[in-house]
Amino acid sequence: MDSDFYSDEIMETHDPRGFTLREAIHEAKRCLNCAKPLCRTGCPIENEIPEFIKELANGNIGEASAVIARRSNLPAVCGRVCPHEKQCEGACILNRKGEGIKIGKLERFIADVDADFELTPPPKPVDTKGKVAIIGSGPAGLTVAGDLAKKGYKITVFDAQEEPGGVLMYGIPEFRLAKEVVRREIKRIRRLGVEFINNIMVGQDLTLQDIFAQNFDAIFIATGNSVAKSLDIDGKNLVGVLEATYLLQMVSLATQGSVDQSEVPIKSGDDVVIIGAGNVAMDAGRSAIREGAASVTVVCREAEDKVAALESEVEAAKAEGVKFRSLRQPTKFLGSIKVRGLQCEILHFDENAKLTGTGVHDFIKADKIVIAIGQRPAARIISTTKGIEVDEGGFVKTRSRPYGMTTLHGVFSGGDVVHGPATVVRAMKDAKKVAMGIAQYVEAKKLMQECGLKIEKDR
Repeated sequence: MDSDFYSDEIMETHDPRGFTLREAIHEAKRCLNCAKPLCRTGCPIENEIPEFIKELANGNIGEASAVIARRSNLPAVCGRVCPHEKQCEGACILNRKGEGIKIGKLERFIADVDADFELTPPPKPVDTKGKVAIIGSGPAGLTVAGDLAKKGYKITVFDAQEEPGGVLMYGIPEFRLAKEVVRREIKRIRRLGVEFINNIMVGQDLTLQDIFAQNFDAIFIATGNSVAKSLDIDGKNLVGVLEATYLLQMVSLATQGSVDQSEVPIKSGDDVVIIGAGNVAMDAGRSAIREGAASVTVVCREAEDKVAALESEVEAAKAEGVKFRSLRQPTKFLGSIKVRGLQCEILHFDENAKLTGTGVHDFIKADKIVIAIGQRPAARIISTTKGIEVDEGGFVKTRSRPYGMTTLHGVFSGGDVVHGPATVVRAMKDAKKVAMGIAQYVEAKKLMQECGLKIEKDR
């Protein structure tokens, strides 16, 4: 496609930090088209990066989008929230000179232009190979839905929320991932023939047995980690102690107008403490700033340069006013009915470089304390279905052949509910392998039926 077709004014992306057409093509032309592209090996889903960059450099935006679609169903999302500096961009050979190609921004640019102008029409849905139900519409669920729909399967996605998107819609803040971008990606997947059924809680409104009774050949559980881990110390039930996932969901719902702004637990003028220093903690801290918090302080056990969050996320949080108190172990929530602060023991590294307590405590004033120390899966589906085994942490056990199948025939799982919290693209990587496992299972099942045989069922 001729790059002169668009003006820079038309090609400004929805987020002002995105590339214009001129900037995107200039950046794409810097790519060396390496014979052994390290950027692709650095990408968890092995996106065909040099190929789509080459098409963009030649002005063929539609072709670039088609190349991306061969590996990814969520390019506009990945282009925004993937940790590129640790993956594709970090592996770029030019990064050794500090001049790595901005692969994420190029992917995002291509996806946005394709969405605006519908440059690549989806293949005509052919849903004759079998029926697959997907529970959950986060990154893993959407990846399996898109991959199997392209292969010719009839896909139905069940989700408990009002809109599909899972963590993309209700967990990642608007300032990092605009919800209109998520809706565009969902629209693209709908065009493949995927059906979404929302406001239905599987395990409560519907069981797996009910779904199989609707003649589905397989079910994929992609419910992620919806239960926040708690901190079992004195004062944990005080008013004002809350979970980061709850805060982020309420902020998202209020932003979308689904709940009143008064439902957001952070109020203007609050002193807020965040316990934990992963990316979710950074999102919570930055969200609290936007809600008018007077102060936001991140408390963590790690040294500040060893926290789990991406360096870019930490720097963004600091730039917005978030403070850090590292080498702190929370020991008590202080207050009577409402929380008024957090007591912490100061830690240090002993002569063996082991992190230990000093016996010295400090106090941090707080009107709200947000716990962001990780999540685990809910047991709603597992508790209503016999035969699905989980480990001691509540994560679903799966097989390697067919990849992703649980201990119950025909039921598959993948992503965070199996492997624990990870990035969007890591969940997508696992989901792509599960999609292949589901296809193998359904095809084998159909072949056995044609031969007059039956798969032994344990459900």
